[in-house]
Amino acid sequence: MKPTLYSAWRATAPYRVRIGLALKEIAYDYVPINLIKGEQREAAYKAVNPQGLTPALDLGDGDVLTQSLAILEWLEETHPQPAILPAAPLDRQRVRAMALVIACDIHPLNNTRVGRALDKLGVSKDDNLAWVHRWITDGFDTLEPMVTRYGQGFAFGDTPTIADCCLIPQVYSANRFEVDLGPYPAIRAVAERAAEHPAFQAAHPTKQPDAVPV
Repeated sequence: MKPTLYSAWRATAPYRVRIGLALKEIAYDYVPINLIKGEQREAAYKAVNPQGLTPALDLGDGDVLTQSLAILEWLEETHPQPAILPAAPLDRQRVRAMALVIACDIHPLNNTRVGRALDKLGVSKDDNLAWVHRWITDGFDTLEPMVTRYGQGFAFGDTPTIADCCLIPQVYSANRFEVDLGPYPAIRAVAERAAEHPAFQAAHPTKQPDAVPV
């Protein structure tokens, strides 16, 4: 039975999971959730994921997985090949640290909920954009030396890991908000390498059934 992914085409958290599923070559059904229209807060989706966030991965047996990093870890544990975590415990810690810089320190401060909250507080469009830039650049300032030290084509080593599952969507978001990536050559090199990989190509927002021309 194929799992069902509840996703939003350019939201970075479900984008991470799409990359992981593609790397593991797991086929899945796709159910779009329109975050702009607020479908994530409607009863139909709350019945799937009471938190009202994407992604959710319905395994079809009564189990629904939530939280992108937890889903990626589950994919690694249940479908160990190809691996998206290194074998050595210290290396696994480093990959997880990279992923968490994005998932904990960048993304939560820049998602749709936060943008709406800032709007309600009367924050101007320009100041809202400056807020987004501030947290992306802070996070990338941390990641750049890590990728420089440990990357060998991808963020850690020469094959994709959970770190790349998080990094590539965040680079997409940075480009969307016109963040200057000039100071981050190592991160840009990983993004260029990933753009050539079939799994990252398949997971790209523009390839999703709910993609909207921009």
